[in-house]
Amino acid sequence: MTPPPDLSTLEAAAAFVRQRWPEVSAPRAVICGSGWSSVLEDLEVTDRISFADIPGFGAPGVVGHTGALCLAKAEDHPVLVFQGRRHFYEGVGWTPIAIPIYLCLKFGVSDLLLTNSAGAIHPDFSPGDLMLITDHINWMGENPLVGPHQPLWGPRFPDQSNVYHPKAREQLKQASRQSQVALREGVYLATRGPVYETPAEVRACRSAGADAVGMSTVPEAMLASAAGLRVGGLSCMTNFAAGILDQPLTHDEVTTTANKAMPRMKALLRAWCALPTG
Repeated sequence: MTPPPDLSTLEAAAAFVRQRWPEVSAPRAVICGSGWSSVLEDLEVTDRISFADIPGFGAPGVVGHTGALCLAKAEDHPVLVFQGRRHFYEGVGWTPIAIPIYLCLKFGVSDLLLTNSAGAIHPDFSPGDLMLITDHINWMGENPLVGPHQPLWGPRFPDQSNVYHPKAREQLKQASRQSQVALREGVYLATRGPVYETPAEVRACRSAGADAVGMSTVPEAMLASAAGLRVGGLSCMTNFAAGILDQPLTHDEVTTTANKAMPRMKALLRAWCALPTG
């Protein structure tokens, strides 16, 4: 069993960021998945901190994850942007994955948007589509709440009925309407990685009710929701899942498709950041 997030390391990470940004407070935060880091280009960035400099965090081990925590503004609305994430398959444990959530709790975030790149399973989805995550399936074999109870993460047995908060989902739909960026809706299934799924596994995912499959997001969503944050989720369909097309899957395809979808990703994020909070 992987040990739960280490509280002393989380506190050290927060103290480091607080020392750099003594007055920081932001109601919104975004964790950028593969291919999403460039959405920051349309925001006003006032400062940034390398993940590698934050105690216990470390640089991402995946291409397409810049590895910086940015203090930004969208139409004068402050927002924390994590350009990249740490993944469970990197073998770093739960602590680096929990650090962004802990920082959100410490710096006034109420609305957290999790983004990722995913393989399309639903027959009506195509590469380049953006999907509002309505629910998830955890097929990672572990979760970050296993272990001694830490009240920081809410009750011992947190409810999972609305991990992706109804208000967060409605705000993303509102941003979709305002930006005129179409959103699919569906269930995201997370596997442990770092291998892509076999065609048989993809068929099993679809039978289980999944519309898209990836290797992230679910651990952060579980922690953030349990701790009381309003969680929203977006997936960019960067490829068809294994077995749908007769061709191998590559990470290059993920980043290429995300780059093509970037104008719509930026427009949607700008609209979301400009919405009132509370």
